[in-house]
Amino acid sequence: MNNAPDLTMPTAIAEADPSKAAAAPRIKLKSHGFSIDHPDLAVGEQLMADTLGVTDRDAMDGILRQLVRASVSGGSPDEVNVSFMISMVQGIRPRDSVEAMLVAQMVSVHVMAMRCAHHLANADDIAHHDSAARALGRLARTFPAQIEALNRYRSHGEPAITVQNVSVGDGGNAIVGNVTQHARVIVSDKKAASTARKAPKAAGSRRRRAPADARREAQA
Repeated sequence: MNNAPDLTMPTAIAEADPSKAAAAPRIKLKSHGFSIDHPDLAVGEQLMADTLGVTDRDAMDGILRQLVRASVSGGSPDEVNVSFMISMVQGIRPRDSVEAMLVAQMVSVHVMAMRCAHHLANADDIAHHDSAARALGRLARTFPAQIEALNRYRSHGEPAITVQNVSVGDGGNAIVGNVTQHARVIVSDKKAASTARKAPKAAGSRRRRAPADARREAQA
């Protein structure tokens, strides 16, 4: 990784050969660091930058180093873990630096959660069992929170609106949008219905009083 390729043309590389963009290059671990396993170093680094959702070599190198450190198993980085993590990052498709950092955290949390699950399954005393169970619980709660954060960021904080099977009767009005005052609408409908039920009674009461008034006028 001594040469610094031009990272300003990720789209051109990906579109020129879709087969190369189908999978991220693998990482080869060395005694002092790692390297991208690709016959063309410049193309390999560009494809890796596209996979991680970053736009420059420093960001790519930083994210990769963090993933390699998070892959540690048995005291040293694990090449299989690194390949798995990069594959998961590619599946989520981060689109900028914020998403790149968040997605890297997500896959790291997943790997650590599975590691805690392994420790929990192999715990040979209550202390180790409880410690692994607590760690697994915290990580399991963190992961869906990260998914929610990613979805919020991608939608710019606006909740998704889904409208299905909308039917409007004659004279009705359809509202398409984010309606939050459901309780007020229901109360208003109930008041309207209550008023409608009371209206005939008032009319009937006036009709019942009319003959009595007529008789009084005749006697006078």
